[in-house]
Amino acid sequence: MSKRDYYEVLGVSRNASAQELKKAFKKLAMKYHPDRNPDDQSAAEKFKEAAEAYEILSDPEKKSTYDQFGHAGVQGMGGGAGFQDFNFGDIFGDIFGDVFGGRQSTRRQRRGQDLQIRVDLTLKQAILGIKKTVKLPVDNPCKPCDGSGAKPGSTPKTCSTCNGAGQIRMQQGFFSIQQTCSACRGEGSVIEEFCSNCRGKGTIRDEKTLSINIPAGVDQGDKVRLANEGNAIAGGPNGDLYVIINVLDNKIFERDGADLYCEAPISITTAIKGGSVTIPTIDSKISLKVPPYTQTGKILVVKGKGASSVRNSSRGDLHCRVVVETPAKLTKEQLKLIDELEQSFSEDSHPIQSSFIKATKEFEKE
Repeated sequence: MSKRDYYEVLGVSRNASAQELKKAFKKLAMKYHPDRNPDDQSAAEKFKEAAEAYEILSDPEKKSTYDQFGHAGVQGMGGGAGFQDFNFGDIFGDIFGDVFGGRQSTRRQRRGQDLQIRVDLTLKQAILGIKKTVKLPVDNPCKPCDGSGAKPGSTPKTCSTCNGAGQIRMQQGFFSIQQTCSACRGEGSVIEEFCSNCRGKGTIRDEKTLSINIPAGVDQGDKVRLANEGNAIAGGPNGDLYVIINVLDNKIFERDGADLYCEAPISITTAIKGGSVTIPTIDSKISLKVPPYTQTGKILVVKGKGASSVRNSSRGDLHCRVVVETPAKLTKEQLKLIDELEQSFSEDSHPIQSSFIKATKEFEKE
């Protein structure tokens, strides 16, 4: 079977830069690496093909020869002695943790599982901050075995398969791969006699009560991280606890960042003559001045009466939209007075209505 063109293998143009070649190879290696595709011979072959293509095209001299003579010109170069010496560690160190052995590899310390919990807050609690007490199920270290998982009085033994490294090296054709040791599952040690209390797990299920300080200014979806308050694990540090903030709907206010928005109804007489309207704020009540002849939709802004954020303690503004309320359930006498008032109006008394009527007539003539 004839070999595919190396540029086609990597999916790049013939004038691709060194950085583009490297990026293309990384993408293919991450997709077809044997560690990610165990027992998949097709993926292993594609990985070898990409590695060979990159080994040739990343070397200026070999690339020049390949561009001029094709596969015949570089026969024996890819996968030969030069390929064995190729430093894949520089390429994959940040992706696979040096699985090719380019650098000395160390066993990663495991840590407990992170946990999440949702905490419901009122708008006022979210803006001002509050201390919340919560209960959550967690994995705590087993006391009889002190979290080792081994029978009290015994200790885990060094894994004889990997000699405590937690990984084993496997040779696959022309390259070497490090894999997690299946005997100890990367721990570097094995338990011969399990603790009867935790059955070798090293942790037991328990319930924990926490007092959480919610900072002022949190908003919907914010996360508060509590380090080392997650699940425990044998031989490693606890995970973290992430508190997800859920701000409950408020009947008066809507929040947009640091600003608050509300609507306040006023009577028709207040709208005509002017007056005031009392509204609540996060920490007090205030009286807003309503100017004469106020129309529905007018926004009254109060500086510094909005919300704060966890990154900025200064408060935003409060935006109050005025809504003129039409009276309901009027008596005959009141309706008679309304009629008399209506008859006393001139054309100038309703400028918005007059403007609308004028615009309507112009539209009908179009």
